[in-house]
Amino acid sequence: MFLINAAYYDKNFQLAHGDIEIEDGRIQQVGEKLAYTQKDLAVDCGGYTIVPGFVDIHIHGADSADTCDGSREALDTMAKFLLQRGVTSFCPTTMTTSEEVIRQSLLAAKECADHPLEDGARVVGVNMEGPFISMEKRGAQKAEHIVAPDFDLFKKYFDFSGGLVRLVDIAPEQPGGYAFASKAKELCTVSIAHTTSDFDQAKAAFDSGVTHATHLFNAMSGLNHRSPGVVGAVFSDSRVRAELICDGIHIHPAVLKTAFQVLGDRAIVISDSMRANGMPEGEPFDLGGQQVTVHEGKAMLADGTIAGSVTNLHEEIKNLASWGVPLGEALKAATLTPAKAIGLDDKIGSIEPGKRADLVVLDECLEIVGVYH
Repeated sequence: MFLINAAYYDKNFQLAHGDIEIEDGRIQQVGEKLAYTQKDLAVDCGGYTIVPGFVDIHIHGADSADTCDGSREALDTMAKFLLQRGVTSFCPTTMTTSEEVIRQSLLAAKECADHPLEDGARVVGVNMEGPFISMEKRGAQKAEHIVAPDFDLFKKYFDFSGGLVRLVDIAPEQPGGYAFASKAKELCTVSIAHTTSDFDQAKAAFDSGVTHATHLFNAMSGLNHRSPGVVGAVFSDSRVRAELICDGIHIHPAVLKTAFQVLGDRAIVISDSMRANGMPEGEPFDLGGQQVTVHEGKAMLADGTIAGSVTNLHEEIKNLASWGVPLGEALKAATLTPAKAIGLDDKIGSIEPGKRADLVVLDECLEIVGVYH
């Protein structure tokens, strides 16, 4: 199969023009005027732009389903919803909840990863957001299930998932946090999250093996000119990538634009969406055992705490482009950089020979007109 006469973002996320050859679900060739015969299927993509399939490494739920439902049915519902919105790979994300719920969630994710849904996004890992977080910065996480960073417990979860856990969150300032990071980094990416850490504690965490920051700016100390906080530590340390929720609610657009300028290739677009995503507003939805309502696109607990989002990567890319972030940078932050964060950039995340043919076709208004996966 050939996609011909297309504009596309190349491996360096520069806009190019040419053809893309696909065979057995993988990209074979990319370039100008590729040779094909009348027997080959050739789709004329003139007037459209082809970009890599989006990779959401932090998503709790969508379309009434949630990772912590602990069922294949829930993850399949999410997978179908996401594929329609250009997400071809995702990491179902657990909450701070009971051991039983976490184990069931890991089991369901493993089933989906081992036996992918044909008409849905692929499960490529699991993101554990909790239970190793701080009580003070728990946000919408349930207090009764918070525990100090415990590597032995994490190792049990990791082994139970068959090694599928690709991200684990910790509040490194909690007892055992730095030791946890130094061990867990050998198994997966370790992220600073829901933390009371100051600048120095965050830097110590990075020295211990933390290389990721969960939803930067949210549930952590911010950037102040005399107290740089976790945000300042992330900005100043090239070893650390950072997630950004780009819905305009969690972070002001001007701050997002600044963050992209500072982080460069370290910026990652995530949705952090919950089960209300794609559902009518008004009725309450469960998130990790707590009730969440959505009003004017903002998901909140009863006390007003922001509780995840109802956005998706496609909408966030469009947001960023409208706020002045170059489209190539926004696309890279939603594709290749998250793939790097979970160690799968050799398989997904960019349009290169040998990688999966996960492709999204956009029109001139950046609306989705087709998805290949």
